[in-house]
Amino acid sequence: MLAMAKKQQNIYDGGRRLRLLSYNIQTGTSTSHYRQFLTQSWKQVLPHSQRIENLAHIASMASDYDVVGLQEVDAGSLRTGFVNQTEYMASRAHFPFWFHQTNRKLGKIAQHSNGLMSKFKPSEISDHKLPGVLPGRGALFARFGHGRDSLVVVILHLALGQKARMRQLGYVAEVASDFNHVVVMGDMNCLPDSKEIQHLLRSTDLHEPLEDLHTWPSWRPHRSIDHILVSSSLRVDKTHVLNHTFSDHLPIAMEVTLPNTIKIAG
Repeated sequence: MLAMAKKQQNIYDGGRRLRLLSYNIQTGTSTSHYRQFLTQSWKQVLPHSQRIENLAHIASMASDYDVVGLQEVDAGSLRTGFVNQTEYMASRAHFPFWFHQTNRKLGKIAQHSNGLMSKFKPSEISDHKLPGVLPGRGALFARFGHGRDSLVVVILHLALGQKARMRQLGYVAEVASDFNHVVVMGDMNCLPDSKEIQHLLRSTDLHEPLEDLHTWPSWRPHRSIDHILVSSSLRVDKTHVLNHTFSDHLPIAMEVTLPNTIKIAG
């Protein structure tokens, strides 16, 4: 038993420590009460001064992390003053690599997207459209390194309906099963003990280190609907929710140590 533990420890000796962050930013719109979803709904279609200020705060916070997954970002439309929000925050926070995946295009009004900001250069980026009755959900797959010892990070924002989420996570499980080291993070719109999350965990080597990390609503969080799931090959050193109320969600952060066989480029 002691020899096995020592061998396990040796796997991580010299392994890179990676700081991960997942955040549904609600396109940079703060919310402090349920009624504001109605009274401030105009902010989802028209520009407002608070948005760019919030993005600057989010960028400052995110700069402490290595790989950041964003949900509910806009790729540049009327409501954001035609600013690509992922690009803007990556520039402010000095991330050399950024990508966005636009899943729902509403012309000049809105460009609903997922975003990735990274201090490491991905070897591959792939855009996956998730199944569902209504189009507009996607998963962004970023691969770091090459071969069997590469790290795959999946950023997603799931549907509101359970049947759609089951199909979407089934698709993610099928694609992710081709890789040994995986991180899946995002707004999954369901709790850790939900049928869809549990089905994903049973179908893959993924697990959730801590389940009761309340991220919604940001002003009085009591629901765990934002998640970071990782393969058992990654050593989880720390997981926590950050008290940054620049959205209706709170960001979730995790620090992991990678096996020393994973080599990712800076």
